[in-house]
Amino acid sequence: MYVALMMAVAEATHARGSVLGAIVTFVLYGVGPVALVVYLMGRPARRRRREAREAAETPAVSREPDTGGETPADAVAPVRKEP
Repeated sequence: MYVALMMAVAEATHARGSVLGAIVTFVLYGVGPVALVVYLMGRPARRRRREAREAAETPAVSREPDTGGETPADAVAPVRKEP
């Protein structure tokens, strides 16, 4: 960021430079790359937050076998027509 800032200052103070050129230089060489790196480095934290939110929204599924005494609803095999 320091180098990009110094490039922008040099652009603004140069005889043929402009303030608009300095702003564009600072955004393209400084703010843009830093924002991209911060976004990419934050991906694991965003994924952990998303997974935690999804886990909190969905009900807990028991891994134990069903001991309710009732037969499951999909236990009947589908009937197919004979050719």
